[in-house]
Amino acid sequence: MIPVNDPFLCQQCGFQNVKALRSYRNHCRRCLFSLHVDDQIPGDRLSSCNALMEPISARVHAKKEYEILHECQQCGKKITNKAASDDDVEKIIHLSVNPFSYVSRSKKKS
Repeated sequence: MIPVNDPFLCQQCGFQNVKALRSYRNHCRRCLFSLHVDDQIPGDRLSSCNALMEPISARVHAKKEYEILHECQQCGKKITNKAASDDDVEKIIHLSVNPFSYVSRSKKKS
């Protein structure tokens, strides 16, 4: 398996994202939304879900880097991702006021 690090157009806000410099970009650097494309490891692109993942929280990781918690809007899976150096820091700080929880939120039935 060869990890994928391609530029992409954000399906949430329409922003054109460039390739990550040191890792694999899987979330929009402007709105921080992601797609549920990875299954087991960053860059594997093996998930069959492919739904939008909402950024719901952030925290400072032990390595003094921000980490963003995303929740899939379709299946409810939660995944943490390292923030990139070119991510919107103000949005990350805003997310950090929310508790960092792995407990899935209940979904509204329509």
